[in-house]
Amino acid sequence: MIELNNIYSGDCLEVLKTLPDESVDCVMTSPPYWALRNYGIIGEIGSEQTIQEYITNLCNIFDEVKRVLKKEGTCWVNLGDTYYGSGTGKHGYAPENMATMKSKGTLGDELVSKSLCQIPSRFAIEMSNRGWILRNEIIWHKPNAMPSSVKDRFTVDFEKMFFFTKNKKYYFETQREPHNPDSIKRAARGRTSAKLDDGQYSTSYKSKYVGYDNLKEDFESGKLRGVHPEGRNKRTVWKISTKGFKDAHFAVYPEELCYTPIKAGCPEGGVVLDPFFGAGTTGVVALKQKKHFIGIELNEKYIKIAWNRIIDISKEIIKNGYEE
Repeated sequence: MIELNNIYSGDCLEVLKTLPDESVDCVMTSPPYWALRNYGIIGEIGSEQTIQEYITNLCNIFDEVKRVLKKEGTCWVNLGDTYYGSGTGKHGYAPENMATMKSKGTLGDELVSKSLCQIPSRFAIEMSNRGWILRNEIIWHKPNAMPSSVKDRFTVDFEKMFFFTKNKKYYFETQREPHNPDSIKRAARGRTSAKLDDGQYSTSYKSKYVGYDNLKEDFESGKLRGVHPEGRNKRTVWKISTKGFKDAHFAVYPEELCYTPIKAGCPEGGVVLDPFFGAGTTGVVALKQKKHFIGIELNEKYIKIAWNRIIDISKEIIKNGYEE
């Protein structure tokens, strides 16, 4: 029997094996990145001696994720990259295991030193090889990315997030964003260069609009075709600033990054799984959207932090209601 709105303590692969088949609607997670940080747990994901071992272990976990995901379920994975050979990763953290492996020469010769490891791409390819359908590669652009001291390459200011499904037909609620102002102008002037996401073109309708005034009325009446009144289909570059979290010294992805995947990929009242729960951001966002969560976390310190956040957001929801 699965217990909703609960954090399961333990190794995620072993805990996943105890969950029923096709019992969750959506997966939103960010696994530990390879060789960037040492969280102090023996056998933890990210501490593998080689890139291939890391990819294999990670995809073995997602084999179980696929089993517990419903046929119409969606899976969203945020994963960062690193540079090979420095022993510090792109953020300057030096895990003890990485430093030890470097000194002993046990990392092997997978890549030439200073090469970008391309871990997100390797992961996505292996997931596809194992039967997942890759629907989107999303770029999380960080406008407030930390400056880099390197002088022989550009500063990295993005990470990738992958949108997978296990079947061709799946739950998806279209998400929208503001139109490009030029698109509105073209549609308002009746130019056929304004094209809808479904392939339809705008009709000839001579008018001028300021912002979105009267767009909805004219769109619904059929006078203006070319601009959806609620915005265009959301694009795949998301500009989201990183945010610190005072109770955690480790990486915590922002709530905004979780918001769209959970909104788009999980129905109201559905269940969102995060097998690398960390500080519980996935659970917080799920609750705000009237959805349930299941978290799995190996580190007891992080479980305590996550429970405190869950309790706080539950109190906030009782007081102020759910997000609209």
